[in-house]
Order: sequence, then structure tokens, then C-alpha cells
Amino acid sequence: QVQLVESGGGLVQAGGSLRLSCAASGRTFSSYAVGWFRQAPGKEREFVAAITLGSGSTSYADSMKGRITISRDNAKNTVYLHMNSLKPEDTAKYYCAGSKYYSGSSSHPYDYWGQGTQVTVSS
Repeated sequence: QVQLVESGGGLVQAGGSLRLSCAASGRTFSSYAVGWFRQAPGKEREFVAAITLGSGSTSYADSMKGRITISRDNAKNTVYLHMNSLKPEDTAKYYCAGSKYYSGSSSHPYDYWGQGTQVTVSS
């Protein structure tokens, strides 16, 4: 079992930056892929970024590519999402998810989910 806890969200002005963290406890995280997703009110959950903890390969949603970077610190069992040049449309609750076998953009194959952290971008 893996427990995930997100942190780092908050209120930021448009053009600002945030770093979200996804801390894992329980089983070692080193062999799990991690994805970040977001969900705005009234909208479906959408993929943001993913990283394979083995090779560290990364993938990004086109809507945020160039503004975000996903990284991990295996020693701290933590995955980060660095977000720059934030826009009001980035306002959403951001979730991290873990999977031992999947690192794609669909939310369904991920087995473990955190409770989310709210990001609000003001104009």
C-alpha cells in the first residue's frame, strides 16, 4: 500500500509560480510511476504530467508543456511539479497518483491517489 500526500498549492497571481509536492509513504516509491492530474469545478480530471521513477522519463500535457517540470527525489520519496507562468485557467485541484505498471495520461490505471492540493490563479 502506498499513501500519497500533496502539498504546495495556494493562491498565486497570474504569471506566478508554484511547486507542488507529492510525498509517498508506505512501500518504497522507487519502482512506481507518478502522474499529476488536475480537476476544475464542473470539469473532468485531466492529465498534467507523469514521470517513470525507474528511468525518470517524463511526459507532459500539451496545454502546460513548456510551463511545467516534473521531477523526483527518490531519497525523499517525493515527486515535484514545478509550475511557471501560471494562468487563471490553471485553477484546479491538483492530484498525484501512483502506479507500478503505468505512466500514461489516463487516470484509470493509477492505483493510488492523494487527496489533492488546491491551486488558484488570480487574474
